[in-house]
Amino acid sequence: MLLSLVLHTYSMRYVLPAAVMLGTAPTYVLAWGAWRLLSAVLPARFYREVDDRLYTIYQSMVLFFFENYTGVQVIIYGDLPKNKENVIYLSNHQCTVDWIIADMLAIRQNVLGHVRYVLKDGLKWLPLYGWYFSQHGGVYVKRSAKFNEKEMREKLQAQMKAETPMYLVIFPEGTRYNPEIPKVIADSQSFAEKEGLAILKHVLTPRVKATHVAVDTMKDYLDAVYDVTVAYEGTVDHKGQRKLAPSMTEFLCKECPRVHIFIDRIELKEIPEEQMYMRRWLHERFEVKDKLLIEFYDAKDSKRRNKFPGKSVHSKLSLKKTLPSLLFLGGLTASMLLTESGRKLYVKTWIYGTLIGCLWVSIKP
Repeated sequence: MLLSLVLHTYSMRYVLPAAVMLGTAPTYVLAWGAWRLLSAVLPARFYREVDDRLYTIYQSMVLFFFENYTGVQVIIYGDLPKNKENVIYLSNHQCTVDWIIADMLAIRQNVLGHVRYVLKDGLKWLPLYGWYFSQHGGVYVKRSAKFNEKEMREKLQAQMKAETPMYLVIFPEGTRYNPEIPKVIADSQSFAEKEGLAILKHVLTPRVKATHVAVDTMKDYLDAVYDVTVAYEGTVDHKGQRKLAPSMTEFLCKECPRVHIFIDRIELKEIPEEQMYMRRWLHERFEVKDKLLIEFYDAKDSKRRNKFPGKSVHSKLSLKKTLPSLLFLGGLTASMLLTESGRKLYVKTWIYGTLIGCLWVSIKP
């Protein structure tokens, strides 16, 4: 009985946040859809400006749960620019929370609405979200030989033509680093050895295609590239071996006390233009990440573990930036659900929004 109560209490830690974040999705899509129709006759940049504001509202609500609700400490190393920039954000990838980390940095620069992702193709089928991410400027890509360079270039060129502010998030590894799937790590290391590249321990060998297309297409549009390295505290077992990074559910259950984020801002002129040379440059950046993570996880001096070298800042996110969005979206959703007609519209949005979204992404990238 006591164990059952404990498990129930534990599960409720993520049930409420998940219910609110998923529950407000139809409300958000309705608001966005109404603006999409109204702005059809306006220049694209007007649509983008309001869309970015709407996205800021929703993601601020998400950050209320992932930061304010969990109480996680965000430790930032390096220099996070305070001014708004058009950037590509390159990061190591180990769990779904990595998406949220990009939001954590963006909101501190007041550019949360500018965040757009390069995502694996299968995610476009997510109900409501998959379609919307594409509409917001996200790019879905397939791996390896199926990668469609032309589609990605055309999508990015359309964003530039509309003067869309760009905070493009790319995870060059292509898949998550998972210590529980050693074959993926071993294959990645074998590939690096075969290609004459340094073997990496705590990250996978990066793939250059998406990064090259993004940099090459937007080289006259971008201000910089942010090279971001993320480590989640509490991901080492009692034997000192690295564990799986927290899932969104585990993160919301407050299983991660601190997130460490190292940022290196890189000027475009420092990045080679040709893909062959950019590939080596990208691998060298991941070598730097690997050294940072070796220091974080494996430093011989225990006092140097669980932190990156250099100065750091404990950055706390103010409720003023997140709570109003929660109250606004939560209030709109609650008011819709209070009436029978509102409840019918809510259900239809889930059903028809998902069907229309799946149809849309199946015929248009």
